[in-house]
Amino acid sequence: MNQQVLATTALETPVRQGEEFRDRNVRRRLPAEELAPLTRLSNWKSLQALLQTVCLIGMTAALGGFGLKLLRNTTGAEPWLGLGMIVIAVLLMGCWQHALAIISHESTHYRLFANRSANDVIGRIAGMLIGVSTYSYRIVHRVHHNNLFEAIDPDLALMAGYPRGKMYLVKKLLKDLAGLTAWRNYLYFFGAPAMNASTGQTQKPLDDTTDRLRDMALADRWVVVAFHLGMPVAMFAIGCGVEYLVLWILPAITVQAVILRLRALAEHGAPSDTSTPLGAARTNIDLPLWARVALFPHHVNYHLEHHLYPAVPHYHLPALHERLKAHGILEGAEVRPFAATMRRVFAPRPPVAAAAADQ
Repeated sequence: MNQQVLATTALETPVRQGEEFRDRNVRRRLPAEELAPLTRLSNWKSLQALLQTVCLIGMTAALGGFGLKLLRNTTGAEPWLGLGMIVIAVLLMGCWQHALAIISHESTHYRLFANRSANDVIGRIAGMLIGVSTYSYRIVHRVHHNNLFEAIDPDLALMAGYPRGKMYLVKKLLKDLAGLTAWRNYLYFFGAPAMNASTGQTQKPLDDTTDRLRDMALADRWVVVAFHLGMPVAMFAIGCGVEYLVLWILPAITVQAVILRLRALAEHGAPSDTSTPLGAARTNIDLPLWARVALFPHHVNYHLEHHLYPAVPHYHLPALHERLKAHGILEGAEVRPFAATMRRVFAPRPPVAAAAADQ
């Protein structure tokens, strides 16, 4: 089937109709001459972000590997020291795996490298390492961007309905940390997000794209599955099976699940106005160090700006924020200190919602 080739704005890389990420109409638009420099891709800056993440993964793997070595020593204080190092390594590895997911996300938006083939190959590898089918995610994520908080938004199951009460969210996060919800995340990243509970509508984002991208996504799924079937075999064959399970699989299904939920809620939980991206997406500022490391690597705290202009790569989002603020476009928008966001999503359930839930 022939598909019209188009650009979502005059400044974006042309893509086929049915594969585009649309920018969102807001009350005032940033002048084109100010937006154009912010959409330019820098291969070097993307490479820096990628190398930073890979180096952090390598150092954390070394820390955890040494911890496992100490843990095997059954005398003295060394096993306890080793256990502490392993716990730290697992927590940090979950953060760096999430940073890899952000690299894959940049590729999904065609914002990682200027060369489309390099963009997709590196993005697919980054995604594959953490169990993400990048081509499938591209389809799912496009539906989220183009239909934010509408009934077909595939992210509703994770972000809608808040606040629901502190204990509700705490229980969810504990289930994430126990690894009980990871399977839902992987279904999402394979193009099968959870059902919209409010409408009972089964989400089928792979039906909302081109035949070409759907076929690529279906093939990409099998590549990811084959990789993760082969990796344990290879790791045990070279004597690193325990290290692989403890330092890669464990953080992926526990720590990363907690991070994904918290970040989704920080970006979209308890919004002020779902009718416009200015109220439905949130930028978090005044970040504590732990949140910058765990939840918002590669500038993803500027999420409102990302929804307004998905053509802007992550390293230009801080500058985009300043330009939007200078033009008054962010007045009254969802720009909050991170602490205020957490108070908002952990707040008690509103009386009206609680009464409705009891009926």
